[in-house]
Amino acid sequence: MKLLLNMNVLPQLAPRLMGAGHPCRHARDIGLDRAADLEIIAAARASGEVIVTHDLDYGHLLAFSGDACPSVIIFRVRNTHPEALFRRLTECWPDIDEPLRRGAIVTIGDGAARIRRLPIAREE
Repeated sequence: MKLLLNMNVLPQLAPRLMGAGHPCRHARDIGLDRAADLEIIAAARASGEVIVTHDLDYGHLLAFSGDACPSVIIFRVRNTHPEALFRRLTECWPDIDEPLRRGAIVTIGDGAARIRRLPIAREE
């Protein structure tokens, strides 16, 4: 699974993810260091990547877009060191892999991961 790390995620996470078999780019490395959230979403969608971030705005933007992609992983953890994020992601991976491939907003906290499948249906 290809991943796009948002600016608020330390780039040192990328080598760990690549070592685990996940092609990975950091927004800074592709000229998106000052990009708006919607530009990051468009880049991830165009490249078939999952966005990895700490920013709750991505969940809101995707939830109200009606789109099924891109998926996003939102970290809501106390320890944001790249090794801690990698360890937490690895622990959650068996539960989140398939939803991310189909389209989901995954929020990973210290004790649990929450999965919301995309697109999120609007109430009529």
